[in-house]
Amino acid sequence: MSQSRSHALYRRLLGHARPHWRPFALAVLAMLMAAAAQPAIPMILKPVLDESFVERDPYVVAGLTVLLVLAFVTWGVANWARTAAFAVVSQRVLFDLRRLMFDKLLALPIGRPDRPSVARLMSKLTFDADRIAQAADRTLAVLVTDTLAVAGLLAWMAWIDWQLTLLMLVAGPVVALTVRYFNRRLRRVSRLVQDAMGRVNHILREALDGEKAVRVFGGQEYERRRFEEAANAVRLRNFKFAMAGAWPGAIVQVVIAVAIGAVITITAHRAAAGSVTIGSFVSFMAATMLLLRPIRHLATVIASLQQGLAAAESVFGLVDETGEPDSGTREIARTKGRIELDSVVFRYRDDRPPALRNVSLVIEPGETLALVGPSGAGKSTLANLLPRFFDPLTGAVRLDGIDIRELTLTSLRHQIAIVSQEIVLFNDTIAANIAYGGLESAPRESIRQAAEAAFVTDFLEDLPDGLDSVVGENGLDLSGGQRQRLALARAFLKDAPILILDEATSALDTPSEHRVRSALVRLREGRTTVVIAHRPSTIEMADRVAVMEDGRVVAVGTHSELLGSSALYRALRQSQSRVQAA
Repeated sequence: MSQSRSHALYRRLLGHARPHWRPFALAVLAMLMAAAAQPAIPMILKPVLDESFVERDPYVVAGLTVLLVLAFVTWGVANWARTAAFAVVSQRVLFDLRRLMFDKLLALPIGRPDRPSVARLMSKLTFDADRIAQAADRTLAVLVTDTLAVAGLLAWMAWIDWQLTLLMLVAGPVVALTVRYFNRRLRRVSRLVQDAMGRVNHILREALDGEKAVRVFGGQEYERRRFEEAANAVRLRNFKFAMAGAWPGAIVQVVIAVAIGAVITITAHRAAAGSVTIGSFVSFMAATMLLLRPIRHLATVIASLQQGLAAAESVFGLVDETGEPDSGTREIARTKGRIELDSVVFRYRDDRPPALRNVSLVIEPGETLALVGPSGAGKSTLANLLPRFFDPLTGAVRLDGIDIRELTLTSLRHQIAIVSQEIVLFNDTIAANIAYGGLESAPRESIRQAAEAAFVTDFLEDLPDGLDSVVGENGLDLSGGQRQRLALARAFLKDAPILILDEATSALDTPSEHRVRSALVRLREGRTTVVIAHRPSTIEMADRVAVMEDGRVVAVGTHSELLGSSALYRALRQSQSRVQAA
């Protein structure tokens, strides 16, 4: 990473600290006090020793001793205050960054080919964000406190003996070259550590999400090997980082130790010759010894700094991602529900064939249209265009004659309710899952009516707290049919003019399906409904059926018309009937 890029990251991080300027200012003040206290110690030692051994003035010695104690106390208190203030700032900045990242996650385009995996995104929110907070605390403390302390100590040493101080400064170029060399290596290894941690999180998530398949198909050993390989990669890369981070401090310490040895030898000869006082000698030596600690810190802090910069690069990379395109400016209160697809072409990736090929279709207000076809025909893709989860490459999707790209996403999606075969529930109460998101302020009675309409109340009696029963993680405590009815209740409560049903009755047994079917008949009244289904009973309740194959609409008509005119539709019906009979 270039110096300009690094400086841009520094400035950006400081920008996030700016709103928290009060604790930040306290931290800076504490660092200045800690930095001032360090050179103050050898400065006070000189007159203490000279007055004790030369002038022998007990009152002056007592006063100077008090000052020496105060210098140490100030150093300790300032370090504590700096730690506390930086903890406040770093945790607030960490909170801000995580909030920004989470907001971006909610806005990233769905199904983007280069979208990071869920595990890598989770790693950014946890691991990378923590690295920034840890690095910011330690790095700023060292760079400010120890840099000023080194400057103060060198200034005092130069005042005592500028020639010996120049000898100490000979180590400067060695320190600079060491820091520069390891700076690049640490940044590179830190990125490798982040990638390895993302891989560990990815494997962990897959193993947990697919735990039933793992156990049924005997995949425990396979998953164990994958996890061990990924975890071992993290171990090795962390080891490399630790070694690369330890070298600068070790090299600098050796160089400084040699310089200190030379200084001690020369100063001892001068003291023996009587050219320096004992106070000057001890003060110079104390300053030299105090100098070793901050210089070593400055050499080793590059490890934390590079970790923090690599993590900041990762975090800001996510924050700067382009969200869903929402250039629409028009809003509609409630659509009439006329949907038109005009010569729509769509593909998921440039290197893959189109998922939709020149699709033109009109769905009239209040009409129920069923989409049927073999797997991969484009049914779900077509449905996903309506709420603008994707945008067509060419052609247009219109709602009441308006290109949906002209509508704001909020206005457009307010018109649509979706019940999918992939039911998403949250670890909250049944009532909260029905009145989710924009529906959370719905009256209790409306929630209960929606639950009754979707036959959720059939199983509420078996739950300890009724509507206030917690469903568990993704509805783990409910059966598949119960989860699907909860999703239907959510759609009832939203009362949107457009309804998309994607295999909405697939998890229901026959008795439940009959009851939900009657509820769906009521739900679709006055609404434009798009149904993706395989069950004959669901298809037959549609006003019209669109038959899809290889991304095209190959036939449109009523159920009876298509039985007579479409060989593909007849074949699909026969296949579905055999599956249902079995």
